[in-house]
Amino acid sequence: MASEDAVRATNDDASQCKRFAVEKGYWEDPYISLLTSRPQAKHAPEINRGYYARVHGLRVLLEHFLKLTECRCQIVNLGAGFDTTFWVLKDRGLAPKSFIEVDFPILTAQKCRLIKSRKALLEKIVNEAGEISVSSSELHGNNYHLVGANLQNLSDFEKKLEESGFDKTLPTVFVAECVLIYMEMKRTEELVKWISDNITTSFFLNYEQVHMADKFGQVMVDNLKARDCTLPGIKACVSLETQRERFLSRGWDGCDSLEMTHVYNFLPQKEIQRIEKLEFLDERELLDQLFAHYCITWAWKDPTNIGLAEITF
Repeated sequence: MASEDAVRATNDDASQCKRFAVEKGYWEDPYISLLTSRPQAKHAPEINRGYYARVHGLRVLLEHFLKLTECRCQIVNLGAGFDTTFWVLKDRGLAPKSFIEVDFPILTAQKCRLIKSRKALLEKIVNEAGEISVSSSELHGNNYHLVGANLQNLSDFEKKLEESGFDKTLPTVFVAECVLIYMEMKRTEELVKWISDNITTSFFLNYEQVHMADKFGQVMVDNLKARDCTLPGIKACVSLETQRERFLSRGWDGCDSLEMTHVYNFLPQKEIQRIEKLEFLDERELLDQLFAHYCITWAWKDPTNIGLAEITF
């Protein structure tokens, strides 16, 4: 298993990269500065474009799901870190019936403290009586829940969902951003199968590395190892086929996967033209290599045919 400290550090890096890109004007997010400190170093234009594609690619599919279910659904954000999606969706009138964030207790404790001390965050999650239930590392509001659990402990994860009022009969989307690769393959497979077996109508959105067996992929592996970040789930990140097989062999009805190169090309071109004017990109080659080594995979289980198989870019 990857070092928990090293995995938590990847959350800090990702959050700061997102904040840097927001402050550069790539997209609007009034909440990220309330949860994340300003990065000390500048980030290269290809990193900013990569995060733009990551955030907006996931958002396109997530919003399709929310509109299809008319928000009568649940979102479970796995390894949520300092993510701001709940507040952004709430502002857009797209909040689901329940939004549950799960991460290591040490991270959820930090996020609890920040939420409690930031009025703009807190006022969006209080219940009708203006109250929330909060402990040192967990928080339960009207339709927002933040809980601490190790995703490799399935019984603990299930217990935390139950404590959050999780409804197995509601359509539910699970979101994971660079999370599964840090988990033992066996544990990820158990989690994916548990969702398929127990949630009546489910959708899974996974942003993660791909093509990790080639030369550029090995450089990425070596860089992470140097930071004490081993990748026990890397076997599922060899190709788009292995990404899909993780779901298709464990009871899911269907699955699709796209390299970020294609995701970027499917995003609204007017917006792409706008963000490409923000910073001069010296060479396109590195951006292309980065895009080719990340992907979005989405899987669905839809026994009542509400239309999950139709969700795409």
